[in-house]
Amino acid sequence: MNAAKRLEIFRRLHEDNPEPKTELAYSTPFELLIAVILSAQATDVGVNKATARLFPVANTPQAIHALGVEGLSEYIKTIGLYNSKARNVIETCRLLVELHGGEVPQSREALEALPGVGRKTANVVLNTAFRQLAMAVDTHIFRVSNRTGIAPGKTVLEVEKKLLKFVPKEYLLDAHHWLILHGRYVCQARKPRCGSCRIEDLCEYKLKTSDD
Repeated sequence: MNAAKRLEIFRRLHEDNPEPKTELAYSTPFELLIAVILSAQATDVGVNKATARLFPVANTPQAIHALGVEGLSEYIKTIGLYNSKARNVIETCRLLVELHGGEVPQSREALEALPGVGRKTANVVLNTAFRQLAMAVDTHIFRVSNRTGIAPGKTVLEVEKKLLKFVPKEYLLDAHHWLILHGRYVCQARKPRCGSCRIEDLCEYKLKTSDD
């Protein structure tokens, strides 16, 4: 795919949604961090239901740590893998208090040192909470990048690096949100909704569907 196509793709995505946002509900960087940790192999809708119960009761590292693993589990038991997530979150809260004064660090290295925080989670927090140029590649973004030809790659890291290189600079900060929303609602895994797609004429996918 050439640069002109990529530019037009992101111009249209921006035109349709000038200020894209994550669908995870949060009001502070810490709440976002916890929501993203909980969202692994879970839906944003499911996470939001759990955090709607949790955050009014505890939404600081100190308060969540005070719940303990069992106490936290009661709030998040509707989410997949909640036992291991509860352990990770409690330990993360302890480290945030002990090492970072209860604040969410703004570096990838410090974030990835927290339990339950991998590269993708760190990138989401850096980009969404702190507005840094970071590209979190989930299954939706991996699929869209490969299927459209925007940034094809065999691994998540390869796609991430290509997106950072190829996405036009003026659209890079919000590209993560546009791509994930496009993958979630239009360029879906089993049957892409090509007939409803704003970038169908620019997409290089060979097996386009006639309509949704």
